[in-house]
Amino acid sequence: MLQLPEHQRIVITGVGLTAPGAASLTEFRANLLAGVSGISTIDLRYMGVHPAGICRFAETRYRKKRENNRGTRAGCISVYCANEALADAKIDFSTYDRAATGVYIGLTEHGTVETENEVYNIGQYGYDVDYWTHHHNPRTVLNNPAGEITMNLGITGPHYSIGAACAAGNAALIQGMQMLRLGEVDLALCGGISECVGSFGIFASFRAQGALAAHQDPTKASRPFDRDRNGIVISEGGCVFVLERLDRALSRGAVIYGELTGYAMNSDARDFVLPHGPRQRQCMEAALARAGLRPEEITIVNTHATGTRQGDIEECNALRETFAGCANTWVNNTKSSIGHAMGAAGVLELAGNLPAFIDHQVHPTINLDHLDPECDLPGLVANIPRQLDRVNAILNNSFGMVGINSVVIVERFMAD
Repeated sequence: MLQLPEHQRIVITGVGLTAPGAASLTEFRANLLAGVSGISTIDLRYMGVHPAGICRFAETRYRKKRENNRGTRAGCISVYCANEALADAKIDFSTYDRAATGVYIGLTEHGTVETENEVYNIGQYGYDVDYWTHHHNPRTVLNNPAGEITMNLGITGPHYSIGAACAAGNAALIQGMQMLRLGEVDLALCGGISECVGSFGIFASFRAQGALAAHQDPTKASRPFDRDRNGIVISEGGCVFVLERLDRALSRGAVIYGELTGYAMNSDARDFVLPHGPRQRQCMEAALARAGLRPEEITIVNTHATGTRQGDIEECNALRETFAGCANTWVNNTKSSIGHAMGAAGVLELAGNLPAFIDHQVHPTINLDHLDPECDLPGLVANIPRQLDRVNAILNNSFGMVGINSVVIVERFMAD
């Protein structure tokens, strides 16, 4: 780890999430260690029944049903996760100023669900646009999920959403870290949100690409690295982290999940959808360099792999090159348990691995029945957890369409 002054060291002190099959980090971690899939099915307009990751959480815990109806599903998830994160961090704004708090939310898509619903609704009235809702514009602007958090919590600092395809959750985390280091904010709520299971168009597009997973048992549909994988399981979800400068976190006696020490983003500059392993490797190497770490100092690599053949293989090739000879580096995949939560994927997957600093376990990649030889990685943890003596650092990969790559590294917090 690079030596930085405490006011430049950024730590995670709160986590709020909802994932398929879990509405808290404790529940999420238990499911991951037990190999319990959160995937069920959805019967979607025009599409029929498909495997999908659906979130169930206390939607009216932090705002009324009327407010949820006026807002969006993404906003509802955002508000829940942000409040849960602040409660977890034990922050009530008595020690922080709402005007110096930033909200940064990563999104893959936003507005698709609302637009599809409105087109369907006016179709019941002969496509008379007089029946189009006046709520459509504020619901579909990109900053909506972040803005709904600020309205709910009275936060008057900056808020915006970051569009970075499926790398967006990591990108928002990086943004919050940078803004804290620059002194632009004193507290940051960062994360990613996905409401995409409400969009038939997203399912239809993946199916048209030959990349939509199918299986008679939905819990077995998401199977990265497996020879019989046949595509992506689409999921909704959300995760928000509380980020603080270390000096402020220590001064209020905060519990610290881990320290953000490395990050990188780059672009493939090659194709709209096909990933490129060499750029992914460069992204991981840049994150390691920024953290001042050697590859062998990474304990867990959480892979991005989505269950598409080329995507899985490209990442595995990049991992083999980056972590060649690293006998104590272990590799897992979280999407096998929860599907692909798009803009929320990176942060949900990081959150699912954070408790490893305490319980020293690497949660497994499930549904790995027949390993694809091209995905046979040293250290790949399959189907049952791996118990370790200690976890020092987690590297989290998150890659997206139009060739965007992101990597975040979190280290076990060690006081000087």
